[in-house]
Amino acid sequence: MNPAAPVHLLVISGSSRTGSLNLALAREACRIAEVQGATARLLDLRALDLPLYDGDIEAGPGVPAQAGELIAAIAAADAVLLVTPEYNGFPPPLVINAFDWMSRARASGTQPAGLKATAGKPAGLLSASPGPLGGLRSMNYLRQYLQMAFAMIVHPRQFALSRADQAFDATGELKDEKAREAVTGVVVSLLQLGAALAAPRGE
Repeated sequence: MNPAAPVHLLVISGSSRTGSLNLALAREACRIAEVQGATARLLDLRALDLPLYDGDIEAGPGVPAQAGELIAAIAAADAVLLVTPEYNGFPPPLVINAFDWMSRARASGTQPAGLKATAGKPAGLLSASPGPLGGLRSMNYLRQYLQMAFAMIVHPRQFALSRADQAFDATGELKDEKAREAVTGVVVSLLQLGAALAAPRGE
């Protein structure tokens, strides 16, 4: 896949800790996207430093400005790929909190409201876990969350990387060819969907 106008992919990892398996998988997805001729941006949710959602903060100081950074990044992308760990079978607070704040943000100047930025936006899902399910439960809950609350178009193709603590080599690349092919399949399918749904260039 080498589109004339490169598809812009936003990749979001649900974990930013040192040694994160999902961050490693997100970086691998970025490399794959770029090989396919797309541009890829890896967004660090932890760097946004959003407080825990609190209605009193919203009613007082208001929605933190950092939520606008996430909105702008999603609005600028043709597709969004979320790479999620699993915390007790559910998506991590880092993702849910950021998206909850974004959902409360209203339009400001040229920036759309949070829910406007996500509506109809193609999304893809990957997960990684040391366990045998590879974070599958978290990914399935996140699919429902993004579709129902944010009206995103979540591609049916997804991949859960099990035994992820053994999956990467010293350079951070996937060792198993089948796993790499599965991740590539998700990325390519999402890029194709993003290209098909993107507004015509030049308008």
